[in-house]
Amino acid sequence: MLKGAVFYTIPLSLISFFVGISIAVIVAMIRINTGKSFIIQISQIVCRFYISIIRGTPLLVQLFIIFYGLPNIGVTLNPFISSVIAFSLNIGAYASETIRASILAVPKSQWEAGWSIGMSHLNTFIRIISPQAFKIALPTLSNTFIALVKDSSLASVVLVTELFREAQTIASQNYEFLLTYSEAALIYWVICIFLSYLQTKLEIKFSKHL
Repeated sequence: MLKGAVFYTIPLSLISFFVGISIAVIVAMIRINTGKSFIIQISQIVCRFYISIIRGTPLLVQLFIIFYGLPNIGVTLNPFISSVIAFSLNIGAYASETIRASILAVPKSQWEAGWSIGMSHLNTFIRIISPQAFKIALPTLSNTFIALVKDSSLASVVLVTELFREAQTIASQNYEFLLTYSEAALIYWVICIFLSYLQTKLEIKFSKHL
């Protein structure tokens, strides 16, 4: 089970989270764009549809569609890649709303302050807005990652040999279901305690520097 956690659960969670955050930033930036061009409006419609369908369907169903459904149209992916795609898309939809709200929470005066000293819109966002938005979003994004570590157990249904899949295999051999699953729960708990500790440290660090 520890091997499954180290070689699959943690890498799967990290890769999915960072890919998902990349998607979330792109979606959030499109959503807050006030441009009136046709391309921007179509992009915003696509983003709203993406968020709606991901938030309106269970993660398990999304995982099944990608792993078991796509082969019907000739797209076959290995279990790990399927899980990364499903988790990344899920994180992207939820985190995009967090990031969008965090950016909008930064006072407009901060934008104006950047413009008043000759900074471009992009430079103002990178150097002034994004650090403040990150500080606002940090607690929620940290909780999202911790939840993802636990949700990674769903990858067992598509045969990824992560922590919970290993627990299932062991329990099917020794029939010690209570003991085996309790041990798996303990490992998840220890990982989440460590992540919660890191979250607290990060929040303290950024509260001092921002």
